[in-house]
Amino acid sequence: MNLDISQWKEFRFGRLIDDIYKAKALNKDDLSPTADIKNSIRYITRTGENNGCELLVDIHSIEANYIQKGNAITIGDTTATCFYQSESFITGDHMVVVRAEWLNELLSLYIIAILNNEQYKYSYGRAFLIDRIKNTIIKLPVKMNRDGSHFIDNSKKFSDDGYVPDWQWMENYIKSLHHKPLTTTVKRESALKLKVTEWKEFKVSDVLRCDSTKLSIKDNLSEGSTPFISRSAENNGCDGYVEVSADQITKGNCLTIGAEGIYSFYQSDDFATGNKVYQLRNEHMNPYVGIFLSTVLNTEDYRYSYGRARILGKLKDEIIKLPIIHNEDGSPFIDETYQYSEKGYMPDWQWMENYIKSLPYGDRL
Repeated sequence: MNLDISQWKEFRFGRLIDDIYKAKALNKDDLSPTADIKNSIRYITRTGENNGCELLVDIHSIEANYIQKGNAITIGDTTATCFYQSESFITGDHMVVVRAEWLNELLSLYIIAILNNEQYKYSYGRAFLIDRIKNTIIKLPVKMNRDGSHFIDNSKKFSDDGYVPDWQWMENYIKSLHHKPLTTTVKRESALKLKVTEWKEFKVSDVLRCDSTKLSIKDNLSEGSTPFISRSAENNGCDGYVEVSADQITKGNCLTIGAEGIYSFYQSDDFATGNKVYQLRNEHMNPYVGIFLSTVLNTEDYRYSYGRARILGKLKDEIIKLPIIHNEDGSPFIDETYQYSEKGYMPDWQWMENYIKSLPYGDRL
């Protein structure tokens, strides 16, 4: 479907919605996190990741008056981060909830994509407060008559000019972007228990070979088919696709991590990189182990803020916790070669792979 925005009309966002309010907030430190997905509720905060979900909380520990019903848009007022919540949720501080009669999952994706274009206006302490949200002007496709003229609503519900958003066209547009829905045969309740209290400490360089990648300057490259991995925290670190010579390509099946972007991702395919991007490998690496390890490494990102770089030497010396192999009697298996640990502990690579496979959509990797 063609996005001919020249025919779109302006609407004040507050005219399109039925309700907007500040959610009743819960302090993260007062919550009871859980890995039991079946008996959990999502804790939505101002984070720009994971659909705004910072963690899962034991639903039985939450008072009913804090629980927000699903089918709503959540907006972090100090970050202008917008997401659609299909299920019931609870929130942290500074969260705004938006509801509308027309709202559903497909239309929310369309509207949120437009609202996210407003994010650049709300930085350096300028908050996306309720009045600013309501007064935000957005352009939308409008209903047309059969003769090609604009349909005019005499009640002027949505616009002083009587224009009516074409909700059906927007929904159909989102549907046209997908060939078929992504499905999984893995149920939520099948997820393995993490039991992190049984994990042991390892130095990163003892479990992964950490090296620099082959540097390329993106501005000097033409468009091509090789992923260009940068220090971006988005799109799996991919900042576009380029044409490079063979000597500038780094082999895939490894983790990448940026010295200043600091986020780790698993790269299945060969790739090119920009400055200060490192590769992490071992003989057990595959998509499942890679995703598990990158998640663990990304829990360390809070250490590298305010300009503190994750340089290669610091990365090698980082200490992370991993699940280990146990004997049949439940005691830790000790490797007499001490390959991975001075105490002889061995990471349980197979368990890491099985854990990722046990998660919903783990069968689609």
